[in-house]
Amino acid sequence: MPYSWSENPRPTAETVLRLWPHNSLPRKGFAAFILATFLLISMPLFGLLGTVLLWGLLPFGMLALAGLWYALRRNEADREILETLTIGADSMHLVRKNPRGAEQEWQCNPYWAKLTMHPQNGPVPHYITLSGAGREVEIGAFLSENERMALYSELTDRMRRITSSQKD
Repeated sequence: MPYSWSENPRPTAETVLRLWPHNSLPRKGFAAFILATFLLISMPLFGLLGTVLLWGLLPFGMLALAGLWYALRRNEADREILETLTIGADSMHLVRKNPRGAEQEWQCNPYWAKLTMHPQNGPVPHYITLSGAGREVEIGAFLSENERMALYSELTDRMRRITSSQKD
């Protein structure tokens, strides 16, 4: 799962949830893919070594490789999203770090916060929102459908524990 909870010995202590999107191509995989693509593009050119045709085809192969490199790097940069939800006894704070570095924040009392799952009406199936303090914010929209359902049940359980400790 592309999210993790901080572990606290007390169930009512402050808990931190960190969410991030999947990254299916690690750095070593990126390097291997670019190298394999370079070798596959240059293989047909070996027969043209020493001819003028090599210099006519080589720029197009290298342009295709550069375009692939740029697209993969851009995709990696666009997926640098981190959401951090801190749930305490008297405060619930969500910070979303967007790919371009901008941060969005939301804060509310957990007793008044409402967690909602929208099975059909959201931009993605089983869309999760938190509402409170006059705002409604999304959480984990980049997760898969099954991950959002699991997150919803875990988050409901954690919020229930925190709010039930406030009543005591």
